[in-house]
Amino acid sequence: MRRPLPPLNALKSFEAAARLGAFRAAGDELCVSHSAISYHVKQLEKHLGLSLFHREPRALSLTPAGRTLYATVRDAFTRIADTAERLVAPRGGDVLTLQVYSTLTIRWLIPRLPAFEAAHPHLRLRLMTSQWDVDFGRDDVEACVLFGYRHYADLDYTYLFSSHVFPVASPALLARAPLATPADLRTVPLLQVHPSRNDWQVWLDQAGVGDVDPDAGLAFDSYDHALATARQGLGVALAMEVYAADELARGDLVEPFAPLRAAHPADWWFVCRREHVASPKVRAFREWLVAAVAADARLTRRTSELDA
Repeated sequence: MRRPLPPLNALKSFEAAARLGAFRAAGDELCVSHSAISYHVKQLEKHLGLSLFHREPRALSLTPAGRTLYATVRDAFTRIADTAERLVAPRGGDVLTLQVYSTLTIRWLIPRLPAFEAAHPHLRLRLMTSQWDVDFGRDDVEACVLFGYRHYADLDYTYLFSSHVFPVASPALLARAPLATPADLRTVPLLQVHPSRNDWQVWLDQAGVGDVDPDAGLAFDSYDHALATARQGLGVALAMEVYAADELARGDLVEPFAPLRAAHPADWWFVCRREHVASPKVRAFREWLVAAVAADARLTRRTSELDA
């Protein structure tokens, strides 16, 4: 006989509360009151004989038992949703939910997607763009492109490429305010990207420049916005090869301190949960992405990572 399951409404309420970190937010998502979410979770805790949440006045966090259950429930709900979507998808193909930084999506990935679709006509991408890193414990994505470091043992990391950071400005700005040395940055507005606010400091430190506050000027939530503003002559932005290569080639932006570039300590990775690493759709996109990166001569590859 099939073993009895916990109440399904209670599992739905628990999953939403665990993912969103609050009973009220879970209630809003499921169109019920937060007291109903609390009641369902208490039902589930009674059924299991375990506490699933630490409840504090302004915080809600999972107990060890809650984290274990959430991992299983999240995976089960994801698999059910994926199967249901495949059954009703008009083309009958698989769907891969992928999160990519918005600037990388606009400036590098989208121009290459026709090639991916031609190679994999039965695999559809659902692109989620963000300026922030994925939290696989909460975000409803199967894989992502990450700029950062290998931190978590339960995630699979595939090295893609590395980046340098360097200042760029429009020819019009440089005509008004020639930048002869890095110290001259004290005289012009710097354009900051606040989700990546340490990047300017990486370059300033390697250039040996002090007394420059990269947070004193305009701040944006993406590199794309900062670079677009630099093209208008409103300040000096920081760039990476993958973001600014086309504008540098056209002369829309100029690199005033070339060839002074700072190697960023972080790298670019394709990341998924380890339980998804063998998924055919994840494997297909990963292999295509690695090949697309290798074909772009502008991107830096570290030999040590290629040999790893």
